[in-house]
Amino acid sequence: MKFGIIGAMEEEVAQLKEKMTELTITSKAGMEFYDGLLQGKAVTVVRSGIGKVNAGCCTQILADLFSVDCVINTGIAGSLDSAIDIGDIVLCTDAVQHDMDAVAFGYDLGVIPRMPVSFFPADEGLRKAAKAVCERVNPEIKVHEGRVATGDQFIADKAKKDFIVTNFAAKCTEMEGAAIAQAAYNNNLPFLIIRAISDKADNSAQMDYPTFEKQAIEHTVKLMLALVEEVA
Repeated sequence: MKFGIIGAMEEEVAQLKEKMTELTITSKAGMEFYDGLLQGKAVTVVRSGIGKVNAGCCTQILADLFSVDCVINTGIAGSLDSAIDIGDIVLCTDAVQHDMDAVAFGYDLGVIPRMPVSFFPADEGLRKAAKAVCERVNPEIKVHEGRVATGDQFIADKAKKDFIVTNFAAKCTEMEGAAIAQAAYNNNLPFLIIRAISDKADNSAQMDYPTFEKQAIEHTVKLMLALVEEVA
């Protein structure tokens, strides 16, 4: 199984790239795709850039040019659940775009008009494997499973956080996951979104994020290295 691994920011994938061998780098759509071996397994690792459009384009390129068998989106997110602490990891059960709003046309919030699916389910096998691996390599933190809510917004306002929780019952919020999920769905690719919590997605978010970003990324890197070695 060849993994396509996407991180929105260079910080989220830099350590993975450093550990790759037999490397070929391809530039496409302003992104650099690192194709080679990680832990001796075939992968393509890429920094997509921030936001849904970048993430969707990146996933499509992985499908078209690199023949990946699944897509893993690794990175950081804001917690929407008081039980999920900074540093913990969320594995998505499904993903939705919280800023998709066609209510004026009779659709529910989050529903993409004329799409058969708007809440995109993650691959159960990948999720179960990631949970077991994470509990082994990151024993100091908790692993949670649940919905990821995505939008082109950094959530740093309690009112907006409450809106997302009320309407989508999500566990965390970020800016790429559901776009990757939709592109993966359209290409019949299994996917999983892995998110380490860097902030509480409320009025403290701007203060918490720089402090805990590095710690959160360390947890996802350890998880990804072990997951590739075990599953790919």
